[in-house]
Amino acid sequence: METQPNSTPVSPPPLSPDFLANPEFRAMVRNELSDILADFIATQEKRAGEVSLIERIIRVEESQRSHEQLSRALLEQMNLRFEAVDKRFVEMLQSMDKRFESMDKRFESLDKRFVEMQQGMDKRFESMDKRFEEMQRNMDKRFVEMQQGMDKRFEAVDKRFESMDKRFDDLSRRMDRFMFWSLGLTVSATFLIISVLR
Repeated sequence: METQPNSTPVSPPPLSPDFLANPEFRAMVRNELSDILADFIATQEKRAGEVSLIERIIRVEESQRSHEQLSRALLEQMNLRFEAVDKRFVEMLQSMDKRFESMDKRFESLDKRFVEMQQGMDKRFESMDKRFEEMQRNMDKRFVEMQQGMDKRFEAVDKRFESMDKRFDDLSRRMDRFMFWSLGLTVSATFLIISVLR
């Protein structure tokens, strides 16, 4: 950028941080600065013969000041851009921390629910185990009572069979006696008839 002698340097317009961070803008600034400096040097060499040494020194100092101001403005814009990026990173980290905290709370509530569910299921299974044990005891008791009742009935049946066996024994003894008596009477009657007939 050329400046008129003895004139105040013009400050550049404010640039957005996104525009300053663009690599195309940086390449353009480098090209423009190199072109401006080359043009400036060429024009200064042409005027070197016409202008006195003091004027040339003043112009170089003024151009140097304007370049310094431009560089400072660029640095300030870059610093602002980096500060904005840092601020965004801090905000992102804070939001991520909040999200992770909320996720931790959700997982804790889920863990608590699972523990409560497990405890409820354990209580239900314990009550079921108690019921099954009670049912088993009742069934065992009933089976014992049934067994005892069946044993008593079988004993009664055995006693009846024993009494019937006794009756049959008595009956067979009576029949044996009757047979002996009838055989004895028949034999004695036969002998009596034979002796009478003789």
